[in-house]
Amino acid sequence: MAAGPDPAGRRRVLPSLVQRAPDPGRDGRPHHLARADLPRLDPAVTADTVAEPVQTRVCAVLVHDGRVCLIRRQRSAGDQHSLPGGVVEEEDGKDRVDALRRELLEELGLDLAVLPAPPVLRFVQDQETERPGEAEPFRRRHLVYVAHLPDHLAAAVAAVEQDVPDEAPVVWLPVADTAAPHLYPDVGAVLGQAAWPDGTAGGPLLLPAMTTTSYRWR
Repeated sequence: MAAGPDPAGRRRVLPSLVQRAPDPGRDGRPHHLARADLPRLDPAVTADTVAEPVQTRVCAVLVHDGRVCLIRRQRSAGDQHSLPGGVVEEEDGKDRVDALRRELLEELGLDLAVLPAPPVLRFVQDQETERPGEAEPFRRRHLVYVAHLPDHLAAAVAAVEQDVPDEAPVVWLPVADTAAPHLYPDVGAVLGQAAWPDGTAGGPLLLPAMTTTSYRWR
């Protein structure tokens, strides 16, 4: 129903009944989130139809010397680069940073507790896509944190992923090159913002959702 003028001639704005991920602005940049308590927004909704609760995945943009840490996994359709992280488990409770610390310690041998400053929630992206061979949609809410690593911590990051048998290589790509690779989650277009000296400020930003039309699994 469209908003109409009130008796005084002013235009009324009706509140939206469905929460939707906003489209990027005219300059292509995503909008700021309206809610400050974003880490507690569970379950996530990635479409107009409310589905069952989805899992939350925490991941990190680890920045050092103009480069970003990614895990490179070989897929039949080509390489996929993932931000290190994982799904929040029940034992993690509501503390998303603790969950991220556990995941990075397991995957990279990196302990976030020794960082000069804690990681900051910078981007949020919902996902509702299809996986090959599965009938049900795959849903996630990705909470993307940013941490700038000093030299000694960047040097301590493992060269291969530690908690999987295939030992996927850990690579450091220049920020300028992150828009081209196939990334998971689909944040390559905004990683440049995270690498700025003040890249942990001004968030979190809600990115356009990953859907079957915008993202393909590898």
